[in-house]
Parts: sequence; C-alpha cells; structure tokens
Amino acid sequence: MRYPHLRLLACLLFCGTLLHGSKYAAPQEISNGIFHLKPQHPVEELRAEALRAAPPVESGDFRRPDLVELQRLDPTIKLDIRYATTANFLSTPMYSQARAFLQRPAAEALVDANRKVHAQGYGLLIHDAYRPWYVTKMFWDATPDDKKIFVADPASGSKHNRGCAVDLSLYDLKTGREVTMPSVYDEMTPRAFADYPGGTPEERQRRALLRTAMESEGFTVYPNEWWHFDYKDWKDYPIMNIRFEDLGGGGAQSDTRNVKPQRILH
Repeated sequence: MRYPHLRLLACLLFCGTLLHGSKYAAPQEISNGIFHLKPQHPVEELRAEALRAAPPVESGDFRRPDLVELQRLDPTIKLDIRYATTANFLSTPMYSQARAFLQRPAAEALVDANRKVHAQGYGLLIHDAYRPWYVTKMFWDATPDDKKIFVADPASGSKHNRGCAVDLSLYDLKTGREVTMPSVYDEMTPRAFADYPGGTPEERQRRALLRTAMESEGFTVYPNEWWHFDYKDWKDYPIMNIRFEDLGGGGAQSDTRNVKPQRILH
C-alpha cells in the first residue's frame, strides 16, 4: 500500500470490529494459550460430510508428490500438532496421528531455515504442514463468515493440501519452550496479522526473525497469519486428500509417489 498510515488506520478499524465483535459474531475465547471457536455445525457431522465430498477436479501437469516427514530430516524440528488433539480452535481432533509432512523441496528448505534460527538461539516448532483436503473443508464449513479470512476455501483448496504450506512458531533452544508471539496460534483476530503493530517489542522481534528465516528459503508469509508460510513452488503440486494413517511410517519417504499428478482448472 502506498500510504502506510492509511493501512494502519484500516487495520485498527478492522481490529475493533473483529476483537469486539457484534451481536452476530460466533462465540470465541482464548484459554490456556488456545483459541477456541464454536463451530457452525457439530464437528462429527462436518467430518462425515467432508469425507463423502471430493476435492476440486484438476487437469494438466504437476510434479509427482513426494511428501517427506519433517522430523526424519531434522529431529531438532519440534512438533506440536494441535489438530491431533483437542487443543485447537474446534476443540476436537482432526488428525489421528501427530505427524508433519511437506513436499521434499519445501521440507529441505525448512531444514535450512531451522539452521538459521538455531544461530539466534531458537528452533522451529511445527503446528501443521500437509493437510488432507477433507480437513480444509471441515474448517471452512465450521467457521462463521466473519472469520473466513483465516481459513481456505475448499473450492480452490489450500496450499496445505498441496504439501507446500506450513504453520509454525519458534521454541527456545535453552528451555525447549515455545516463545510468545503477538497472538496465539490459530487466533482469528487482527493480532494474527503478519504486520500487526501490537504485542511487545520482543514478540514482534521474534515474529520478524521467523519471517526473515523463512523468506530467505523461498517461503512467503500469509498476510492474515504470522505463522503460515507458503513454499514458492506450491503451484507445481496437486491438491491431495490422503489421510495420515494412509501415508505409511517407514523411512523419510511417504507413500505419495504413486499419486497421479493433476492440475487445477481455473
């Protein structure tokens, strides 16, 4: 934006709307560092519907998927897969296993970013990476309209579905504990914005450190979520809908090389 003061004003006005809500806003809260939102429909109903649905039809040429389990590449990358627990915004497990996968080039770039933050006394803490399409549909259908800027539309799919997006934060190498940022993970308020001016100077500094390390390795931050980064080659991979339990567990190579490459129709 050419006029940064106008951007700041717009952010503050939007902050007031989302932070204070209205009589139409869905109930939400933050407890024990977890953002909770009342889903629009019962989660199990959404799960059953999403599993019956199919991802958008694609055609064309894609790279053959090559999902890699992150901790097998670098055990110093820590996992905190909230969607495998009740400690997430829907208070219900989405995954049956606490695992994190990315396409191999993205995974290798993430390892390099982890080395860079190590030099500053931190390590990468992963909350989510590859996400089956049906979970993206569940998120969309569960989230009220006024919060949909924080979830991907299943009609076009998420970069998570392509194995080229990662949700992450930092942990302190000395204590092993997650550091604080201007918002908690998955918080659906303007505090989550990548350029949100609030929080403490230390929180903003850590947010900037994470962003610098990730951008230096080919990732781009999603403007509405400081924790969400997309890998530069995401357009080269298809939307996938393989559940974690079907990915296999032996070695760094997952069972995705037999997935037929396709490209999305626009």
